[in-house]
Amino acid sequence: MSSTTISIPSTRPVVAAVRGDSAAGVIQARRAARAFTDRLTPAPRPDTADTLVLVVSELVTNALRHGGGSFSLRLNAHPDAIEVAVDDPSPRMPHLRTPDLTDAGGGFGWHMVNHLARTTAITHQPSGGKTVSAFIPR
Repeated sequence: MSSTTISIPSTRPVVAAVRGDSAAGVIQARRAARAFTDRLTPAPRPDTADTLVLVVSELVTNALRHGGGSFSLRLNAHPDAIEVAVDDPSPRMPHLRTPDLTDAGGGFGWHMVNHLARTTAITHQPSGGKTVSAFIPR
Protein backbone atom coordinates (compact mmCIF):
# COMPACT_ATOMS: atom_id res chain seq x y z
CA MET A 1 0.00 0.00 0.00
CA SER A 2 2.99 2.35 -0.38
CA SER A 3 2.82 5.20 -2.80
CA THR A 4 4.66 8.46 -3.27
CA THR A 5 3.35 11.72 -4.60
CA ILE A 6 5.64 14.71 -4.83
CA SER A 7 4.33 17.84 -6.46
CA ILE A 8 6.07 21.17 -6.75
CA PRO A 9 3.70 23.84 -8.05
CA SER A 10 5.58 27.07 -8.65
CA THR A 11 3.23 29.18 -6.50
CA ARG A 12 2.75 26.80 -3.54
CA PRO A 13 5.00 25.21 -0.93
CA VAL A 14 6.60 21.87 -1.71
CA VAL A 15 4.44 19.00 -0.44
CA ALA A 16 5.08 15.25 -0.32
CA ALA A 17 2.78 12.44 0.80
CA VAL A 18 3.34 8.73 1.46
CA ARG A 19 1.03 6.02 2.83
CA GLY A 20 2.18 2.70 4.21
CA ASP A 21 1.31 -0.33 6.28
CA SER A 22 4.60 -2.27 6.39
CA ALA A 23 8.35 -1.95 6.76
CA ALA A 24 8.51 -1.24 3.02
CA GLY A 25 6.43 1.87 3.72
CA VAL A 26 9.09 3.11 6.15
CA ILE A 27 11.74 2.76 3.44
CA GLN A 28 9.49 4.60 0.98
CA ALA A 29 8.89 7.36 3.54
CA ARG A 30 12.64 7.82 4.08
CA ARG A 31 13.23 8.01 0.33
CA ALA A 32 10.40 10.50 -0.09
CA ALA A 33 11.85 12.65 2.72
CA ARG A 34 15.26 12.68 1.04
CA ALA A 35 13.73 13.51 -2.36
CA PHE A 36 11.68 16.24 -0.67
CA THR A 37 14.77 17.95 0.77
CA ASP A 38 16.61 17.57 -2.54
CA ARG A 39 13.89 19.65 -4.24
CA LEU A 40 13.70 22.48 -1.72
CA THR A 41 14.98 25.92 -2.63
CA PRO A 42 17.02 27.05 -0.90
CA ALA A 43 18.34 23.61 -0.14
CA PRO A 44 18.55 22.76 3.56
CA ARG A 45 21.93 22.05 5.11
CA PRO A 46 22.95 18.38 4.91
CA ASP A 47 22.49 17.93 8.69
CA THR A 48 18.95 19.36 8.44
CA ALA A 49 18.11 16.91 5.64
CA ASP A 50 19.52 14.03 7.70
CA THR A 51 17.50 15.16 10.73
CA LEU A 52 14.33 15.25 8.64
CA VAL A 53 14.89 11.70 7.37
CA LEU A 54 15.53 10.47 10.93
CA VAL A 55 12.37 12.15 12.30
CA VAL A 56 10.29 10.74 9.43
CA SER A 57 11.71 7.26 10.07
CA GLU A 58 10.96 7.40 13.79
CA LEU A 59 7.42 8.77 13.42
CA VAL A 60 6.30 6.35 10.71
CA THR A 61 7.90 3.41 12.56
CA ASN A 62 6.07 4.45 15.74
CA ALA A 63 2.80 4.68 13.80
CA LEU A 64 3.30 1.13 12.53
CA ARG A 65 4.34 -0.30 15.91
CA HIS A 66 2.09 1.61 18.28
CA GLY A 67 -0.48 3.43 16.17
CA GLY A 68 -2.53 0.75 14.52
CA GLY A 69 -0.27 -0.59 11.78
CA SER A 70 -0.64 2.02 9.06
CA PHE A 71 0.37 5.61 8.44
CA SER A 72 0.00 8.58 6.16
CA LEU A 73 2.96 10.95 5.96
CA ARG A 74 2.83 14.54 4.76
CA LEU A 75 5.82 16.84 4.41
CA ASN A 76 5.40 20.56 3.96
CA ALA A 77 8.00 23.30 3.62
CA HIS A 78 7.43 26.54 5.50
CA PRO A 79 9.77 29.55 5.36
CA ASP A 80 11.41 28.71 8.70
CA ALA A 81 10.60 25.02 9.23
CA ILE A 82 9.85 21.71 7.57
CA GLU A 83 6.67 20.08 8.85
CA VAL A 84 6.43 16.32 9.24
CA ALA A 85 2.86 15.11 9.87
CA VAL A 86 2.07 11.43 10.40
CA ASP A 87 -1.52 10.19 10.69
CA ASP A 88 -2.36 6.83 12.22
CA PRO A 89 -5.65 5.16 13.21
CA SER A 90 -4.97 4.92 16.96
CA PRO A 91 -6.19 7.49 19.49
CA ARG A 92 -3.34 6.50 21.89
CA MET A 93 -0.99 9.38 22.57
CA PRO A 94 2.76 8.92 22.16
CA HIS A 95 4.56 8.87 25.48
CA LEU A 96 8.11 8.97 26.71
CA ARG A 97 9.41 5.59 27.79
CA THR A 98 12.62 4.69 29.50
CA PRO A 99 14.88 3.55 26.66
CA ASP A 100 15.69 -0.16 26.74
CA LEU A 101 19.47 -0.42 26.71
CA THR A 102 19.35 -4.21 26.13
CA ASP A 103 18.23 -3.74 22.48
CA ALA A 104 14.98 -5.56 23.19
CA GLY A 105 12.31 -2.89 23.40
CA GLY A 106 13.17 0.50 21.93
CA GLY A 107 12.00 3.61 23.73
CA PHE A 108 14.40 5.98 21.98
CA GLY A 109 12.24 7.34 19.15
CA TRP A 110 9.88 9.79 20.85
CA HIS A 111 12.76 11.18 22.96
CA MET A 112 14.78 11.70 19.78
CA VAL A 113 11.94 13.36 17.87
CA ASN A 114 11.27 15.77 20.73
CA HIS A 115 14.97 16.61 20.96
CA LEU A 116 15.45 17.18 17.21
CA ALA A 117 12.24 19.07 16.46
CA ARG A 118 11.59 22.71 17.27
CA THR A 119 8.16 21.64 18.43
CA THR A 120 5.87 18.62 18.31
CA ALA A 121 2.09 18.43 18.39
CA ILE A 122 -0.56 15.71 18.57
CA THR A 123 -3.98 16.35 17.10
CA HIS A 124 -6.89 13.95 17.61
CA GLN A 125 -8.88 13.28 14.45
CA PRO A 126 -12.70 12.95 14.32
CA SER A 127 -12.18 9.46 12.86
CA GLY A 128 -10.61 8.34 16.15
CA GLY A 129 -7.00 8.45 15.00
CA LYS A 130 -4.41 11.15 15.46
CA THR A 131 -1.81 13.24 13.67
CA VAL A 132 1.67 13.52 15.18
CA SER A 133 3.51 16.57 13.84
CA ALA A 134 7.10 17.68 14.20
CA PHE A 135 8.58 20.95 12.95
CA ILE A 136 12.26 20.84 11.98
CA PRO A 137 14.04 24.20 11.81
CA ARG A 138 15.27 25.08 8.31
